[in-house]
Amino acid sequence: MPLPDAHHQPDAADFPIRVVALYRFTPFADRETIRASLALACCSRGVKGTLLVAHEGLNGTIAGTDDAIGEVLDHIRTLPGCADIEVRESRAETMPFHRMKVRIKAEIVTMGEPAIDPVADAGHYVAPADWNALIDDPNTILIDTRNDYEVAVGTFAGAIDPKTRTFRDFPIWFREHRDELLAKGETPRVAMFCTGGIRCEKSTAFLAAEGVEEVYHLKGGILAYLETVPEEQSRWEGECFVFDQRVAVGHGLAPGTHELCHGCRMPVSIADRASDHYEEGVSCPACHADRSEEQKAGYAERHRQTSLADARGVAHVGATYPARDG
Repeated sequence: MPLPDAHHQPDAADFPIRVVALYRFTPFADRETIRASLALACCSRGVKGTLLVAHEGLNGTIAGTDDAIGEVLDHIRTLPGCADIEVRESRAETMPFHRMKVRIKAEIVTMGEPAIDPVADAGHYVAPADWNALIDDPNTILIDTRNDYEVAVGTFAGAIDPKTRTFRDFPIWFREHRDELLAKGETPRVAMFCTGGIRCEKSTAFLAAEGVEEVYHLKGGILAYLETVPEEQSRWEGECFVFDQRVAVGHGLAPGTHELCHGCRMPVSIADRASDHYEEGVSCPACHADRSEEQKAGYAERHRQTSLADARGVAHVGATYPARDG
């Protein structure tokens, strides 16, 4: 079946699975009750994915049939502060998750700055339709808040790459580079972006706490931009890494060309897969030299068993993905 392109939105006939990414910063007093209610709502309807519950709110991505996702969203909107929660939707040909996980965490996206309050202090939202004008301004400092492996898949033209391995590294990076960053432009104006918006809510609140007055972030994140801004007007280059079996999406949220290395769980491009160091299910150029022959043999056997299960139409325990930041 051909993949949809950026000008043809996937429809329910060809892509029957509804994939929803969501988050909301809102105080949750009774996390366990909320966790249990979400687990029941999802598992009873065959919905799969991951939801994180913390005192600061909710974050996750789930997938299922249209009706099942609709019913789960109805339940989520009954939770404190979630009545008007916004979601980012796309479609998949097959279920992109292997199980449903609802977990209690200290933070719904880990920054390690407990004093930050995204509800009160997040920066100015910028709609996708207005984003180009902001980042085209030479006085705007554009920062990609995502992890290094995500940036390698795609980013906005001219964006600064902090080369952070996790979001927890972002505050350290900013403090180390603050002076040189804010020396750019007549009036420091910082614009930041991430996959769905959640990291930017925290990063803009962090910069505000650090004394930066003009801080902006892309409302709905990269996914909202790719979904709504025509490709011919886009400043996006490459694809956007996502935390499920699709691995990456492009304009119109059409499935991308990247796959996942099951040796190191990192995205691999078409060029990576042409390398002599790429072996499906075993290794890629990034991890080939770091894996022992024993490890590679184990990965190869796992891949063989998965392929046999797929051929029989039997579910097999699947790959894990990099921890979701969103």
